Amino acid sequence: MKKAIVVGATGGTGASVTEELVRRGIRTVAFGRSRGKLEQLKANLDNPHHLTIAVGDAFRPNDIVMASEGADVLFHCANVPYHEMVSKLIPLGESVMEAANRLDLKVVVIDGIYPYGRRQMDRATEDHPKQPHTRKGKIRLAYEEMLFEARWSQAKVMIVRLPDYYGPTANEASYLGSTLEAIAAGKTAFFIGNMRVPREYVYLPDAAFMIAELAARNEAYGENWHIPGAGLISGREIVRIARQAIGSSKPVIPLGRGGLSLLGMAVPVMKEVVEMLYLTEEPLVLSGDKYKRLIGPVRATSFEEGITNTMHALKKK
Repeated sequence: MKKAIVVGATGGTGASVTEELVRRGIRTVAFGRSRGKLEQLKANLDNPHHLTIAVGDAFRPNDIVMASEGADVLFHCANVPYHEMVSKLIPLGESVMEAANRLDLKVVVIDGIYPYGRRQMDRATEDHPKQPHTRKGKIRLAYEEMLFEARWSQAKVMIVRLPDYYGPTANEASYLGSTLEAIAAGKTAFFIGNMRVPREYVYLPDAAFMIAELAARNEAYGENWHIPGAGLISGREIVRIARQAIGSSKPVIPLGRGGLSLLGMAVPVMKEVVEMLYLTEEPLVLSGDKYKRLIGPVRATSFEEGITNTMHALKKK
């Protein structure tokens, strides 16, 4: 990998992937819609000479093509709001793939676990049946099928699947990101879903490291890959660590179906979360066996360290 472009570089996963690429000394283009956010990202990374920014719209293939000169790998980290997923997810992916196909690029697509539907394995491998029962799960499965279509004959694509994530760059796209941000700001926080059932979370710097490892290997393309977290942890334990890290005692309120539906009257995206609450009650846990077998050890920062680091970083913002 000589040069990379990160589409959606100012989002949670995009910022973390950009930071990892810069750390490795790889020439990187951070692509996004907001010049201000891109400049802030570059400043946060101490304005490295091998990081450039490109302002454009990921829904316009020509914008991506113009920004990708000399790149050999494209990281597709852009996403769409929950309430626009059905109408915009596939057009966004088609735009990225059209640009990559024109330029013969390798494409690393960051996605989640929605296409699997309900858990059918203790630790889901990449062969877990894809039987989505939600609207968002079905559109995510259609998205995967589009990415691997034969029409993209000049591009090589892989899908990297993450569980829910957290970290200094995580934002409202992560269930946990907004919770930790509110705790760090000394505000009353909301926790989406069940706080008693242990679930899987991945620390974004760990995920970015493993994503970069995959991207550098030609044999990894054409497949799905799982990036597991550091194990399982309950919401109550997350809140304990987060509060302890910054000395906060503000309340954290769990939001179930009723609370999300009520909040959704004012914030439409919250209503869209309801159908995914099954993942907080019967969590699906990712197996990292394929990664360990073919790539190397899974990097897994402990929750105590990862959450503490995240809270200190958020406190500085």
